[in-house]
Amino acid sequence: MSSINISDSVTQCLLTGGPLTKILDFGQHAYADTFISEDQLNLSEPVFPLQLCMNSDSGSIQLAYVSNAQERYNLYCYSYTSSNSKTSRDHWDEYAHTIQQDYPRTGLVVEIGSNDGYLLQQFQRPDVKILGVDSSAEMCAVASRAGVDTVNALFDFELAQQIKDKHGPAKIICANNVFNHANDPVNFARAIADLLATDGVFVFEAPYWLEMIRSGRFLDMVYHEHPVYFTIKMVKSIFEKAGLVILDYSVVDYHGGSLRVVTGLADNNKQSIKVADAIATETKSGLFDPEMYAELQRKFEQQRNTWLADFYQLKRNNPTAVIIGVGAAAKANTWLTWHGLNKTHLQCVTDSSAYKQGKYTPLSRIPILNDEEFARHKNPYALVLSWNIGEPLKQALLKINPNTRFISQ
Repeated sequence: MSSINISDSVTQCLLTGGPLTKILDFGQHAYADTFISEDQLNLSEPVFPLQLCMNSDSGSIQLAYVSNAQERYNLYCYSYTSSNSKTSRDHWDEYAHTIQQDYPRTGLVVEIGSNDGYLLQQFQRPDVKILGVDSSAEMCAVASRAGVDTVNALFDFELAQQIKDKHGPAKIICANNVFNHANDPVNFARAIADLLATDGVFVFEAPYWLEMIRSGRFLDMVYHEHPVYFTIKMVKSIFEKAGLVILDYSVVDYHGGSLRVVTGLADNNKQSIKVADAIATETKSGLFDPEMYAELQRKFEQQRNTWLADFYQLKRNNPTAVIIGVGAAAKANTWLTWHGLNKTHLQCVTDSSAYKQGKYTPLSRIPILNDEEFARHKNPYALVLSWNIGEPLKQALLKINPNTRFISQ
């Protein structure tokens, strides 16, 4: 059997080696951040169990089955770009401004998972050297065309040494929505600590598990590209093993609520006093209680069944209805697979990214077109799949076709 069809069962906590408790099961899923090109329609993409486990002692929330990291981003052409929407660009503009204001540094700025290089460009100054690291060859090419020096590689301890030998230690390291992509988060953090300058800071963003639970919108943010899901308790446990401490953190309104964590070397800094209170809040909220997840599993299944009943009623009442998905995102693919929807249910999915148009969603094989598709239909229905930017999308669609009707998730 080809290695692309194999995932590894994870039986121990990635942080401590302790036992795991299975908490959620979403069935079989393909890579969520994958989009299928026309010449790959005759192929079958890898499909693995999408299950979550927990270790309450370390605060770790992690996948029960983990796939090969290199293949996740290069088996298919990677299509996500950091600058794909005004919402994204505004967020990264604010991010760069805030970090440079709160932690002014000159010297080397490294972004791990630098994608198309948009964020790094916001750090560019005469006294700053920017360097990107990304595992997607296609995104590295996009960044290079934009003038951003980028290394095509998975970040690890060996690469950290190579960067330090060539450029010196980094004053700022960023890793946004990529730390949670690491199969081994402890080794990832140790490599960060090795590359970091004595007065350097490591800043990362990732969806916050507590906010995902509170919002009830986290099901479609769980996928194979995210082997781990961060709690403050988990972050503290990782950093203790890597010689790092949390200097500060905040919850920002991105991807439905993300952690922005600023860290430094433990030898030169003290842990923020906010950390203990955050862990107490997480514990009180039930994040480490298996019974809470048993109830969540039942809730998600019931929500899916109720939504599908309403959806099929709409289809029965109006069998010629044109239903178009909006937003070809990873979260959309997880949601579509969980609900068992495919090309027989949706006419297409629209997206503003030229890197996704002309491709197809994984498993469901729904064609991806541009938003102008709405102008070609009299009274189309829009199912907004990128709910985190739902309102701007709705306004844009109504400008294209004022007769558009909306189906909520």
